[in-house]
Amino acid sequence: MAAPVNVAKRRNRGGSMMRIETDPAHHLAGPFLPQTPVNAMTPGTNPSSAGSPKHAFAIINQGASANSLWYDIKTLRWAVEPASALKLLLIPVVLYINWEILAPYIAKDLPNPFAPLIFISHYIPTSSPDNPRYAKGYLDLLFLAYYIIFFSFARQTITISVCRPLARYFGLNKQTKIDRYGEQGYAMVYFGVMGAWGFRIMSQLPTWWYRSEYYWIGYPHWDMNPELKRYYLMQAAHWCQELLVLLMKLEKPRKDYAELVAHHFVTLWLIGWSYLINLTLIGNAVYMSMDIPDAFLAFSKLLNYMRWENTKIASFAIFVVVWTYFRHWLNLVMLWSTWTQFDLIPEASKQWSPQDGVWLVWWMKYQIAFPIAALQVLNLFWYYLILRILVRALKAAGAGVDDVRSEDEDDGDNDEDIKED
Repeated sequence: MAAPVNVAKRRNRGGSMMRIETDPAHHLAGPFLPQTPVNAMTPGTNPSSAGSPKHAFAIINQGASANSLWYDIKTLRWAVEPASALKLLLIPVVLYINWEILAPYIAKDLPNPFAPLIFISHYIPTSSPDNPRYAKGYLDLLFLAYYIIFFSFARQTITISVCRPLARYFGLNKQTKIDRYGEQGYAMVYFGVMGAWGFRIMSQLPTWWYRSEYYWIGYPHWDMNPELKRYYLMQAAHWCQELLVLLMKLEKPRKDYAELVAHHFVTLWLIGWSYLINLTLIGNAVYMSMDIPDAFLAFSKLLNYMRWENTKIASFAIFVVVWTYFRHWLNLVMLWSTWTQFDLIPEASKQWSPQDGVWLVWWMKYQIAFPIAALQVLNLFWYYLILRILVRALKAAGAGVDDVRSEDEDDGDNDEDIKED
C-alpha cells in the first residue's frame, strides 16, 4: 500500500507547484503568464484611473487635517504620496541651507546639525584629503531615515508620473496591469542604477570581480571610502523602504507575500550585520549579485506586459543566464569563501572586541554563512519556477500558440480593489 501513497504525495507536490506556476498573483510567475491583448478592455474598467489598492489608504483617511505636516508623519502618507514625501525631504534641505548662511555670524565653530540627514557622517580626520575615509556611527541612522523617505518619493514619482503613462502609451488599459507595470518600471530603474553603481565601486576595490580572499585579508575593513559608505547606506534605506511597503501592505499583497517578506528580512539581516561587523566588501558583492539580475527580471516582465512576444522570449532567455550566474554561481562563490577562506582573517582580529572594530570569533563563520545559504534556498525555489517558465515560453513560441485570457483571470485582482489616486 506504500506505493499508491507515494504516488499520491508526488501528485500533491506537482499540483502545488502547478498552482504556484499558474498563479497570476505570484510576484515571479504571474507577470510571465500569457497576457491579454494590450488594447483589450474588461467591462467596468476605467482606463483613465491611476488607482492604488484601497487598503493602502485605510489608515490615511482619519485623524488631523489632511494638509498638516503631523498628519503626513502620523499616517505615513509620505510612503504613498510623492508630494507628502517631497515636503518632508525639503525641510532638512532648507534648514541646512539656512544654517550654512547664518552660522558664520552666530555659530561659527558649530557643525551643521542637519548635515547628517543629507550627507554621510563620521569622517576620519587622520585620513588623507586625497583618499578620505569614513567610519560607521550612530549618525548613520539619520542618513538612513532621510533616505527611506527619499526612496518613497522616488518610487512613487517614477511609478505614477513616468511608468503609468508609459503603460497607457503601450496600450495597457486594465488598472491592475498599469499598477504592476509601474512597479516593475521602478524596479528596473532602481536595480539598473544600483547594479551599475555597485559594479563601479567593486572595480575600485581589491575584491574586483569576486576575488573572494580579499573579503577576509586585512580585516577589519572598518574605514570606508565615501562612495562605498554612501552606496551601502542607500541600499539599506531602499530595503527598509521596500519592507515597509510590504508590512504595511501599501500595495495589494501578492500570494507569495510570505516568501517576499522572508527575502527582505534575510537581505536586511545581511546588510545590518555586514555593516556592523565591518564586512562591507563582501556586502558589496552580495548587493551586486542581487541587483543586476533583478534589473533583467524587471525588464523581462515589462516586455511580457506589453506583449512584445519575440523580444520578451529573447530577453527572458538572457535573464535566465544572468540569474544563473549572479544569483547562484556567485552566491555559491561567496558561500564557499565564507566556509573555506574565513581563516585568512589576521589572528589578531579573531576576537570579539567592538572597541577595536573586530567581531569575527570562530562562530561568526556560521552567522555569516547562514543568511547567504538562506538566500540560495529562496533563489533555488524561484529558479525552478524560472526554468519552467522558460520551457513553457519556448514550447509556446515553437508551436505558435498564444493563450489569450481574460483580464480578470490574468491578473487575479478584483476591480473592486481599484481606487483612484
